[in-house]
Amino acid sequence: MVTWFSLIFTFVIFQRIIELNLARKNALKAKALGGYEIGQEHYPLIVIMHVAFLLSLAVETVIRGHYRLPPVFAFLTIFLLAQVLRIWVIISLGKMWNTRIILIPESKPVTWGPYRYLKHPNYLVVVLEFITLPLSFGALWTALFFSILNLAILKRRIKIEEAGLKQLPTFKDYF
Repeated sequence: MVTWFSLIFTFVIFQRIIELNLARKNALKAKALGGYEIGQEHYPLIVIMHVAFLLSLAVETVIRGHYRLPPVFAFLTIFLLAQVLRIWVIISLGKMWNTRIILIPESKPVTWGPYRYLKHPNYLVVVLEFITLPLSFGALWTALFFSILNLAILKRRIKIEEAGLKQLPTFKDYF
C-alpha cells in the first residue's frame, strides 16, 4: 500500500543517496585542488545520527500507526521548503558543497545565494528537517530526541568548521 509516509520516506532516502554521491565527487574535486579534510573524527557520528534518525522515524511512525494517515501539511510544507533551501545551498556552493568539512586553500567565501543572508544555511535545513519531517507524521519522540542530538553535534561541527576556515587567508576578513 502506497502511503504519504512511504512516498516521502522513499523521497528522502533517494535524496540522501544522491547527495552522498555528489559529496563524494565534490570531495575528490576539492582534494584535487589541494583541499584537506578537518573534523573527520566527528563525521561518523553525523552519519550514525542521520541513519538512526531515519530508522527512528520509520519505527515510531509505524508503531504509532501514523504511516497510514495523511501528514500534517503545515510541517510537511516547511520540510519541503527546507528542501528548496537545500538545493539553493548546493547550487550556491557548487563544487565546494560537501557533507564533510574540506578546506580548499585560496578558496573564497561564498557570499551569494542563501549565504548572503545566513552564515550556515545548510545547517538550518538539517535543523528544520529533524523537527518537521517527524512532526509531519506524529513522531514526536524522534523529533525531540534527534533535534536535541543534532543541535549538540552541529554546535561542535560549526566550531570546527569556522576555526578551520579562519586559518585560510581569504576567510580571515569574513569572520
